[in-house]
Amino acid sequence: MKLPLPLPFRTPTANALWLLLWLLVPASAAPRMNLISIVTDDQSEWSVGAYGNKESRTPNMDRLAREGARFANAYTCTPVCSPSRAAFLTGRYGTQLGITDWITPKQGQDGLGLPTNVVTWPRMLQQNGWRTGLIGKWHLGSQATNHPTRLGFDTFFGALGGSFKPKDPELERDGQLTKVEGFGADILTDAALQFIETHRAAPFALLVHYREPHLPYGPVPDVDAAPFANLDPTVPIAAGTNVAQVKEWTRAYYAAIHSVDRNLGRILALLDQLNLATNTIVMFTSDHGYMIGHHGLHSKGNAYRIDKLAGAGRQTRPNMFEESLRIPWIVRWPGVTKSGQRIPQRVSNIDTHASVLGMLGVKLPASNSQEGIDLSPLLRGKVFTPRPAIFAQYDLQNDAKDSMRMIRTRDWKLVRHSAEGADELFNLRDDPGELRNLYTVPEFAKAKARLQKRLTEWQQSIDDPLVKQ
Repeated sequence: MKLPLPLPFRTPTANALWLLLWLLVPASAAPRMNLISIVTDDQSEWSVGAYGNKESRTPNMDRLAREGARFANAYTCTPVCSPSRAAFLTGRYGTQLGITDWITPKQGQDGLGLPTNVVTWPRMLQQNGWRTGLIGKWHLGSQATNHPTRLGFDTFFGALGGSFKPKDPELERDGQLTKVEGFGADILTDAALQFIETHRAAPFALLVHYREPHLPYGPVPDVDAAPFANLDPTVPIAAGTNVAQVKEWTRAYYAAIHSVDRNLGRILALLDQLNLATNTIVMFTSDHGYMIGHHGLHSKGNAYRIDKLAGAGRQTRPNMFEESLRIPWIVRWPGVTKSGQRIPQRVSNIDTHASVLGMLGVKLPASNSQEGIDLSPLLRGKVFTPRPAIFAQYDLQNDAKDSMRMIRTRDWKLVRHSAEGADELFNLRDDPGELRNLYTVPEFAKAKARLQKRLTEWQQSIDDPLVKQ
């Protein structure tokens, strides 16, 4: 396999200035932690061993959970790529950024993307002395004005668009597309290892955004596919389900996840080898959840009905089901998180911006507008009032025309749709599988009204252009 060419670095002048700043730090100052943030694409929490899956093989993800903290109830704020990734980096919802659905190639070329003036947490770290890099998927604009290097990253190696080929992909280096031979997860990890080696003596923040397990699930190396070749996976079965097809998808999905997990092991091994493990926070998560047969659907918040996948009969099912929203979120913070720590409070990836800065001790400027909560006290084991509700939004533009707003409390979920007659109310305590929609049932009118009031108040607080009464 050919390795990618060396990643671009700052100019000699910029390097000299950075070194000068580093030398001016008092000798008594505690060394700053490094951060490695790993984000997969389309990986629901149900696919990870640490979250209870007995058939998927994720030993390195499970290792992080054993050695660190696992958020047991983590959600995305939008169950599709671009707005979720924007929220992850900025702590702001898609409607606040003008990114409410996945960005198509044409939209990206036309200038839709993350505005350059938005404060990302990599930019905050960059301004405070961390060397920052992004390797892998961006999906937040394809023009120079929304390029990663304009939004807080010193270096970028990857794809500006929504995906790239799982084998022999074309990836950007120094602003030029270059074909790189090999499998995608291996290529990205090779670049990540190089970044770590290069910046081992300085505080660094590295984001590795794998394309796996996004469709197409493969090809992947034989070492990743082989463990599932003879697996008869347990799959959900709904009316009209082609069980053989769902099992085939599930095997391929697990193989793609194994490819990420194996490469995560390579990163953890290098940290051990370089004696960096005790000074590096490792965070693992995904951009949103995923369904393979759950509710008779395939994919995420813009899923397709699996009984109508061909030709003119193909149907999108906009949804805020738990499987689309729930994500793995694991943090190994040496010296802080307890081994095997389980955090039961409900959290959202809108909280990432504030939480990363909280972990690394970087103060948010008073002028910075963001909606997240700093979860670092939870990771420290401190008493923390749980978030009273999780909110989510999604305006479908590309696969269907619908807008969804959701509130999810401990026992209830209300989903409002712009599509007529599609509103949903679920009693999650009695119906965790979300099988019975209670929206029009008179005896639940008071519960619905209470939830609607809180949902409307949240929408107003973020200046949501779509406020329902």
